[in-house]
Amino acid sequence: MLGQCVIGSLDEHDLDQIMSIEQACYASPWTMTQFRDELTNPVACVAGCKTERQLVGYICFWLIADEMQILNVAVSPGGRGQGVGKRLLDYAVQECRKKGLSSAWLEVRRGNQAAVTLYRNYGFRVDGVRQGYYQDGEDALLMVMMFDQKQDDEV
Repeated sequence: MLGQCVIGSLDEHDLDQIMSIEQACYASPWTMTQFRDELTNPVACVAGCKTERQLVGYICFWLIADEMQILNVAVSPGGRGQGVGKRLLDYAVQECRKKGLSSAWLEVRRGNQAAVTLYRNYGFRVDGVRQGYYQDGEDALLMVMMFDQKQDDEV
C-alpha cells in the first residue's frame, strides 16, 4: 500500500528520483537535460507525488494560451495501481481550471493500454492518430479533454 501521498512542484533536487522513475517506465526516456529545461521553462509545470521523501510519480505539463499540453506522466512500478496517475491528473487539471483554460491534450502510445484507460476514464477522448509518431514506429493517440463540455468517445 502506498500510504500518504503529497502532490506538489518538483525542483532540481528531485532530478535523480525523476530520472530513476523515467528510466524504469520508458524504453526511450527523457534525458536529465530535458527535465532541467522543463524545470526552468516559464510555461511548464513539473509536479510529483511523494510519500515521506520518496517520489512515486510525476507529471510534466505546459499551460499555454488557453490549453494544457501534458508532456510526460510516469508512476514508479511500485506505485502503480494505487491512484497515483489519477491524483497527478487531478493536480494538473486543477491548475488549468485556476487559470481558466479551456482544454487539455496529450499524445500516448496506442499500445499503452493502462495509460489510455486512465485518460479515457478521466474524460479524455481520442481526437486523432499520429501514424509512426514514436521513434520505434508506434502510433500515438492524440487525446483531448474540453473543460467546458462533455464529449463522447468516438475513435
